[in-house]
Amino acid sequence: MFSWFSNLNKAQRMAFWACFGGWALDALDIQIYAQAIPALVETWGITKAQAGLAGGISLFSLALGGWLAGALADKWGRVRTLQLTIIWFSLFTLLTAFAHNFNQLLVFKALQGFGFGGEWAVGAALLSETLPTQVRGRALGLVQSAWAVGWGAAVLVYTVVFAYVDHALAWRILFGLGALPALLILYIRRHIHEPAHAPVPAQAAPRTFSAFVIFFPQLLFVTLAGALFSVGARGGYYALMTWLPTFLQNERHLSTGSSSGYLAVIIIAFWCGCAACAFLMDKLGRRNTVIGFSLCCLLTVFVYMYAPLSAGSMLVLGFPLGFFAAGVPASMGAWFSELYPHYARGAGVGFCYCFGGIVASGFPWLVGAMSETMGLGLAITVITCACYALVLIAALLLRETGRETLDT
Repeated sequence: MFSWFSNLNKAQRMAFWACFGGWALDALDIQIYAQAIPALVETWGITKAQAGLAGGISLFSLALGGWLAGALADKWGRVRTLQLTIIWFSLFTLLTAFAHNFNQLLVFKALQGFGFGGEWAVGAALLSETLPTQVRGRALGLVQSAWAVGWGAAVLVYTVVFAYVDHALAWRILFGLGALPALLILYIRRHIHEPAHAPVPAQAAPRTFSAFVIFFPQLLFVTLAGALFSVGARGGYYALMTWLPTFLQNERHLSTGSSSGYLAVIIIAFWCGCAACAFLMDKLGRRNTVIGFSLCCLLTVFVYMYAPLSAGSMLVLGFPLGFFAAGVPASMGAWFSELYPHYARGAGVGFCYCFGGIVASGFPWLVGAMSETMGLGLAITVITCACYALVLIAALLLRETGRETLDT
């Protein structure tokens, strides 16, 4: 499954590890904030709604950052823009450690988000243009799995720091550690080089900033279908994973919802789902893999919500649930990169991925609102099924690109 990696040349392996490391460190920073929310509430006396606002505004700026940084990568180059995004989010993550009040934290989180979104979009474009066609899907899918690595690291760091340091100081230490991605700059400057681009005919490459080129007639359909795909893929995951612990506790009457064992199952399932999707994309094609994972998502959601399962079975079946839900978003890096010409690739990848994120961020709220009248299990089922239906529609609309040679 991983033998292909040894066939890459040194430059390709270096690019892979740079993107993998960047995405893992992004996840570390974002999940550290989630872990630190109780300490922030305790220290400043803020409400949970305020804490959620800080996280939400970061997601909003993440969406804008992915789109704008992708467009800048089309103009300035992938490597230079990648370095800029890493420096940006490392700086503002560090500044959050020195915030004196909630308003300062809110500003720093908003600015931090621009770097997060930009790193994924630019990294996907860079890696897609560096790797050979036959392994592009599995490489970019594995980069998506780095999120699980960063997530697990955040849980570990949180556990250690909060076990030995007073909570009023511990969260500042956590945010300070979030500046570690800046060290990745040294690696990138030394080992990562800009992909060589073939000349583009004047009539094929508009002079307009690529952030707007993706809405021109020749690319508009791809952009709309890609955004639809992203809304469904990310919305299904957010709606499901946000409310699953609450569902287990309140409707299945289990105590595993907040346990470390449950969290470990989800994290491992996330990594395995991304890795499996990555491998299958290059074997079965982008569309077939996405359709298969989406249908499996629909099936596992129904079983999990309505089958008469024991506590142990619920925990075990959390693995396939997380596995298939994580696998669908793992396809986006490779597929989106292949749908756009190189002069608009960064902007296209960034917009589709991040637009989906900002729309999908409202789905957990929608599940909560609907659960007031129809019950939590049914609300989760309705929203997740609607999301994966969007994925299926978008997958049928987008062209299959698995065997295409990328224009660079």
